[in-house]
Amino acid sequence: MNAWRQLRGSRWVTAVRTNRASALPDRTTWIVLALWALVFICVPILRWTWGEPGLTIGIMLGVIAQVGVVLFVLSRAWGWRAALTTSALVIFCGWAVEFVGHTTGFPFGSYDYTPRFQPQIGAVPLLIPLAWMMMMPPSWALAHLLTGKWSGWQFIVASAVAMTAWDFFLDPQMVTWNAWVFENPGAGAYVGLIPWTNFLGWLLASALITMIARPRRLPLLPMLIIYIITWALHLIGQLFFWGLPTSAVVGGVIMGAVMVMGIVRLPERAP
Repeated sequence: MNAWRQLRGSRWVTAVRTNRASALPDRTTWIVLALWALVFICVPILRWTWGEPGLTIGIMLGVIAQVGVVLFVLSRAWGWRAALTTSALVIFCGWAVEFVGHTTGFPFGSYDYTPRFQPQIGAVPLLIPLAWMMMMPPSWALAHLLTGKWSGWQFIVASAVAMTAWDFFLDPQMVTWNAWVFENPGAGAYVGLIPWTNFLGWLLASALITMIARPRRLPLLPMLIIYIITWALHLIGQLFFWGLPTSAVVGGVIMGAVMVMGIVRLPERAP
């Protein structure tokens, strides 16, 4: 009880309560966040129930649900028109970098998508650019927490790092699930499946999308919560359900480090 009273009276909690940039989400936002998390929690159940088709459906529903949450939070801050415009831009850029990537091998390395996720345009599943959309805005929020900026090279680099940190979870999981495959990962590849050039490609692509999108101020705490929940779901899923302990630990540490550095700076960032 004494520890709880000390936490409630700490400077960190007081700063969070009084800082508009880190204001707690309202009830509606909490409900939307909870529904999205519930969809992802149901993914293993769908696989146990319906096998691989259930897994495919679960992944698609999870991505669409997270895009919906991010779009909802953006619309609260910017209005629907600006939120939809930025979302469309990020989705198009995400598709473009993936089309160039699997067609030329630059910047991620040589890879191809399997037929698992449909529909596809230019052999790129439409789910993939949606995945870029679901994590770019949370990465922008982390970048602001880390740098105190909403533009400039430091913000762009921090956005790219926050986004790429997520890929240490994502790529091993999706390659294992046969969503895409790298042709020649090479000796010493990450978890034996992912070439290290892939992560350089993610840094470059994330930085480019951030430069093009030129994001404005975001509600920090809701986006941080999305980043945290994503981290927790991947960590728990890969440790206990998907049999990917190496990427669980590596992704947990790398994405977790970015997350923690953002959390400790949350009270400092004014709107």
